[in-house]
Amino acid sequence: MPDLSDRVVLVAGGGRGIGRGTAEKLAACGAAVGIADIDPALVEEAVASVRQKGGTAYALPGDMGSQAETMRVAGELAAKAGRIDGVVNSAMWIRYEPITEVSEETMSRMIDVGFKAPVWAAQALLKHMDPARGGVLINFSSPAAMQGYPNTAIYAAVKGAMVTLTRSLAVELGPKKVRVNAVVPGPVPTPGARAVVDEAGYELRKRKTPLGRLGREEDLANAIAFLFSDDADFITGTVLNVDGGCSLTAS
Repeated sequence: MPDLSDRVVLVAGGGRGIGRGTAEKLAACGAAVGIADIDPALVEEAVASVRQKGGTAYALPGDMGSQAETMRVAGELAAKAGRIDGVVNSAMWIRYEPITEVSEETMSRMIDVGFKAPVWAAQALLKHMDPARGGVLINFSSPAAMQGYPNTAIYAAVKGAMVTLTRSLAVELGPKKVRVNAVVPGPVPTPGARAVVDEAGYELRKRKTPLGRLGREEDLANAIAFLFSDDADFITGTVLNVDGGCSLTAS
């Protein structure tokens, strides 16, 4: 388990699913975690879970799709913990629907949470990190960005944008000692994902995964903890598939 005892990490979308699992893992590695989510009740539950296990966590409810809210949340964490060393951008708002049915409201919300929020998070990290220490940004992409799936056009476009954002920021922010990487989860039946994928869909995803199982929240959390660690201090601009090999098989 990597030693992250000197890190302060903001986890956007940390109230449930992969975000919560990541917050719990980073805290178990010694990091102080700020858990941000739009649902205050989920934030309190996640913070309580971390603290019950002996970790340090701060409750930071807020809408990370808003630049003003992101800056407020980041400012609160920095005031409590002294600085921010990294951000995990795990939040996403998902709707799968035919392109003919996509509304302006749906598109705006997916872009706000899935694309704008990581941009605001980068700004927040740069404002509150210690320039001598640098920082780490972790974004989330998706197999949908690489393979074609029906009814996922907006989601896939947002996740494709995260790949280009990650690589661009890695080059731009490298001189500032900021490493920027992305992870690509395989099929992980989180509460949010189960809202748009049924059991038959997960069975299909399991069959096409070479390792023969669905992903778990801890699979992503372990990878993210590594990317935060000193062992990964020469890794930036990488898009890491944590998917059991499903991105290698035909859709």
